[in-house]
Amino acid sequence: MEKRIMLSTPTMHGEEMEYVKEAFDKNWIAPLGFNCDNFEMEMDQYLNKGIDDGFKTLALCSGTAALHLATKLSGVKEGDIVLCSDMTFAATVNPVSYEGGKQVYIDSERDTWNMDPRALEKAFEKYPEAKVVVLAHLYGTPSKMDEILEICKKHNAILIEDAAEALSAKYQGRECGTFGQYNAISFNGNKIITTSGGGMLITNIGGAREQAFKLATQAREKAPWYQHEHIGYNYRMSNVVAGIGRGQLLHLDEHRALKEKIYNRYKEGFKELPVTLNPYLENSVPNFWLTCITINEGINKNPMDLMNKLNELNIETRPIWKPMHMQPVFKDCDFIYVEDKPVNEDIFARGLCLPSDIKMTEDEQDYVINAIKEFFI
Repeated sequence: MEKRIMLSTPTMHGEEMEYVKEAFDKNWIAPLGFNCDNFEMEMDQYLNKGIDDGFKTLALCSGTAALHLATKLSGVKEGDIVLCSDMTFAATVNPVSYEGGKQVYIDSERDTWNMDPRALEKAFEKYPEAKVVVLAHLYGTPSKMDEILEICKKHNAILIEDAAEALSAKYQGRECGTFGQYNAISFNGNKIITTSGGGMLITNIGGAREQAFKLATQAREKAPWYQHEHIGYNYRMSNVVAGIGRGQLLHLDEHRALKEKIYNRYKEGFKELPVTLNPYLENSVPNFWLTCITINEGINKNPMDLMNKLNELNIETRPIWKPMHMQPVFKDCDFIYVEDKPVNEDIFARGLCLPSDIKMTEDEQDYVINAIKEFFI
């Protein structure tokens, strides 16, 4: 195929440019402004549907910035132990290092590929002083939130929910990003909606949004001159890219439905193959951001060989996230698991992310499916 089939790329609709044009027409190009304000308000309305917890958002330059502010607001300091999802992107856990904390990584369970509550409880037994948990919803699949929340409550721990990949995913009818005290979503270019780059902090803790706003704007005090009593950051979102986000938000549920359709077509196409799609719980609704497969145990096929074959056919794929405890930068961090062997290492060794771009045609997806079938012949 001449056209490369991509993993996940932005999908624009036209409304984005209307909001961006308004920013240009009003010469409101700098960070902050009416698009930021309205994007936050519109996202607040989306996230708080059906709940009374009053979560508020803060538009920022990246999801990583949101996670960093969440880490600071959670009180992580030099030497503090923080219990973290192990199978995730490094941005989930890097902010712990920014604040001088020490990550302890928690293995996944097989039902969702997310943090295993049993391993989390085991980690608290070993590190009872831990007071912060950082949880990621992998590939838009909600975690076992009831069990995770119960454990955090039992140990009086703050939960930071990394919902960067999970915007519009739901657990028992509730939006991901509204379970922890401090949470983050991402609008990176490959996410389910995008602002080209950007993210949001989400919190329902009284005064936390105001504190985060101050930190995100260089911690400037209220004074007629530039007064600074704390270290701050340049983390606020541009009024221009917030306009893109407002236009994208109008199509979020549409994007999620298209992602689900892609997942289900793969599921049907692979029903005779020795592969398994990324799983999810019956009481959850993923956003199906990326469809992934694992090659079944006992099958003498390597996912890296499959990736290379598909690349030759102009099909983009990616390995599953390499677990953090396997990363050289975190080699000194502890890793907690409860199975006979780590679940994350097994998923990583057998897994691959497939093209999940909502602009992919059915013919293009069939091309991917048939190429994978040929690999197993």
